[in-house]
Amino acid sequence: MCGRYSLATPLDDLIEVFDVPSIDFVYRPRYNVAPTQQAPIVASDERGTRMGMFRWGLVPFWAKDVGIGSRMINARSETLLEKPAFRQATHARRCLVPADGFYEWGTGADGKVPYWIHSPGGVPIAFAGLWERWDGGEGDPLFTFTIVTTEASRAIARIHGRMPVILEGEARARWLDRDLSGEEAVELLFPYEGELMAYEVSKIVNSPANDVPECRNPVEGVAP
Repeated sequence: MCGRYSLATPLDDLIEVFDVPSIDFVYRPRYNVAPTQQAPIVASDERGTRMGMFRWGLVPFWAKDVGIGSRMINARSETLLEKPAFRQATHARRCLVPADGFYEWGTGADGKVPYWIHSPGGVPIAFAGLWERWDGGEGDPLFTFTIVTTEASRAIARIHGRMPVILEGEARARWLDRDLSGEEAVELLFPYEGELMAYEVSKIVNSPANDVPECRNPVEGVAP
């Protein structure tokens, strides 16, 4: 699964990498994005491809309340077309979730140990995601997303058995293509084959209240 990630890429670089127009929300570096928090996603509609702030934790359009979102932070790629919560979104509401790394917890001598996993060049990566609009509350609609996961790549299987689906190059555009069927889209989802780096970080990342650069710092004695 993926329960935390970071996105501290400068805004100008993010806009260039994802080829989106200028944003209309306040952007700030995030070092410990947690479920139920707002974060940027990239999606396409009739007006083109844009970046917006959505809440992490998918709330299906048919849900009775938003509480279900805290249980929908991840969606397994293997069952997207089988699960009622994800089936329609897989066909019609796909998105990219920008990140510059993500956290997973492995097993150490003193219990769970957090690791920060990222590309060696420090460039932003894109998780495959799904989004939804929920109109079941009072006031404005709620826009939410989930991160699609798959089996861990060889680079991080020693830490955790699952990881976010990372899309690159043409796969990003195809995932966002509104004319692509859900059946065709899921063929893009497989363990990441590129290079990833991982090192142990401080347990301060365990608390969502800690959203500081130190979350990504290697623990003493560990080389980044």
